[in-house]
Amino acid sequence: MRKFKELQIWQSGIEITKAVYKVAEQLPNEERFGIRSQMTRAAVSIPSNIAEGSSRQSDTDFRRFLEIALGSLYELETQLIVLKELSIIDSKELEPLFEIIEQESKMINRFMSKVKTFSNSPKPKTKVRD
Repeated sequence: MRKFKELQIWQSGIEITKAVYKVAEQLPNEERFGIRSQMTRAAVSIPSNIAEGSSRQSDTDFRRFLEIALGSLYELETQLIVLKELSIIDSKELEPLFEIIEQESKMINRFMSKVKTFSNSPKPKTKVRD
């Protein structure tokens, strides 16, 4: 079991979530059950899946949860691009969030590579007693 709170990717996911909630507060009320809801759910999903995956015993299972977190990150990025393209939120305000998202993407991808490497490494041979 891994200590998820110590993982930089989890900590960054929490920061992204907080930033998304601040952006979501600026959206019109009619978006309360539309893009606002989708954005906040996608943002919360990032650190949540990292945390849940860290509880898994196998690296394969953990990696799958990291893939889900990455998918949520890309979903969130797409939603923010829509806000930017529709000029609902000023693009200058979104730029720092896009930068954090890009960094998180790189960190998750690197971490998945490490998890994959560890799960593919040969297991030590154990001696069988006669």
